[in-house]
Amino acid sequence: MTLELTPDNKLRKLIVVGDRVLIRLRPEKERTKSGLYLPPTVREKEEVQSGYIMKAGPGYPIPMATDPADDEPWKDQEDQVRYIPLQAKEGDLAIFLVKGATEVQYEGERYYIVPQSSILMLEREY
Repeated sequence: MTLELTPDNKLRKLIVVGDRVLIRLRPEKERTKSGLYLPPTVREKEEVQSGYIMKAGPGYPIPMATDPADDEPWKDQEDQVRYIPLQAKEGDLAIFLVKGATEVQYEGERYYIVPQSSILMLEREY
């Protein structure tokens, strides 16, 4: 199951910075394989969670090597930062450590902001 982001999505105004991703938790089963019902508080306290990446940041910033001869005042200064892109992409299923994540509420939905270093594994539809 992948989640499609459309232009009219309520998340279009959000910009994720750096090496972070915005994750919405995947709906968990309420029962274990043996048939026990698990309350939501038990499922939320697990150290490892999984969810779908809704937005991803540009990556790890690296400064550009500047040559003093190239330092002209008329040049555009906005392209001074380049990024090493993230492996995580929108729509991927991510398995991540909750310890490194920050829980946020946005327009009535619960999300996690997770640095790429807390993501253990990705599942991607090709």
